[in-house]
Amino acid sequence: MKTIIAAYSGVLRGTGSGILSTLQDLSWLSKSKVEKQLQIISVLQWVLSFLIMGAVCTVIIMYILCTDFWVIAAMYLVWLVFDWNTPKKGGRRSHWVRSWAVWRYFRDYFPIRLVKTQNLLTNRNYILGYHPHGIMGLGAFCNFSTEANGVGQKFPGIRPYVATLAGNFRIPILRDYIMSGGICPVNRDSIDYILSKNGTGNAIVIVVGGAAESLNSAPGKNSVTLKHRKGFVKLALQHGADLVPVYSFGENEVYKQVIFEEGSWGRWIQKKFQKYVGFAPCIFHGRGLFSSNSWGVMPYPKPITTVVGEPITIPKIDTPSQKEIDFYHSLYVTSLIKLFDKFKTKCGLLETEVLEVN
Repeated sequence: MKTIIAAYSGVLRGTGSGILSTLQDLSWLSKSKVEKQLQIISVLQWVLSFLIMGAVCTVIIMYILCTDFWVIAAMYLVWLVFDWNTPKKGGRRSHWVRSWAVWRYFRDYFPIRLVKTQNLLTNRNYILGYHPHGIMGLGAFCNFSTEANGVGQKFPGIRPYVATLAGNFRIPILRDYIMSGGICPVNRDSIDYILSKNGTGNAIVIVVGGAAESLNSAPGKNSVTLKHRKGFVKLALQHGADLVPVYSFGENEVYKQVIFEEGSWGRWIQKKFQKYVGFAPCIFHGRGLFSSNSWGVMPYPKPITTVVGEPITIPKIDTPSQKEIDFYHSLYVTSLIKLFDKFKTKCGLLETEVLEVN
């Protein structure tokens, strides 16, 4: 047991190259079994971070304030006040954290792949529309908030920022952890700063469908919430940032969800919660930790293939008209559908599958 713990601590530190050699003395474990267990642990720590890390971090700070070490927590909170606007200014990414070996085991659990179709020029800025949201946006995180699939090598000179709920950046400790991966708030101040005051070569990944789209996530369903989502197009026009459609095949396959019909009490509660809190309380399940035949929070190990499409050149218009927004929005929708149709059979779907745009 001590050997296994030591090995996984190496995963977290980013020293994964020596993990398997650390376990050579465990003759009852094969290399494939060790790798599989490390993959499961890597995914489990991320899922728990996604679900409860915010609450845990808050409790830890409050607890320390009530102990003899309260000065440490107090100093951190004072520093937090001075550092409050950092997330709005591009955050504080860490190449070391993005390159941890744990993310490679996370990737291989499904596995997750990143497919490049076109180069992204470093003298331009970009807004990448990510579809679909799924339950947790696993493909968006793995491909753009870590270097597990070598996004930095595939798109040299491009700095990806995954935009997420601004409320996450009000939580102590959690805010610093997610900023280290290049994650930023999905609000106007943050996006304006990155696209206008941070030079070129920036690519903001926005999960366009958001919480509303997550409510319709289910295996076998290929639909996106996009028809009336035009704010990201307006932002692109105001900053002259090129739009890039991104579709993640398999994102909806890793969790099963109870989907309430429109007009039902369950859907009414979910929408009210989404309106006032910012995210939708999905009722979902995956596989169990120790058995694929039981229910649990672990995602099903289904392949996820994230395809980055061709950039749509966008002019800079300080005050775009609704007609101009509608025009480039229609171009974007058409480009996304073409991307889906081009890669669907390569990603295991039937030729007859169509992308439903809601």
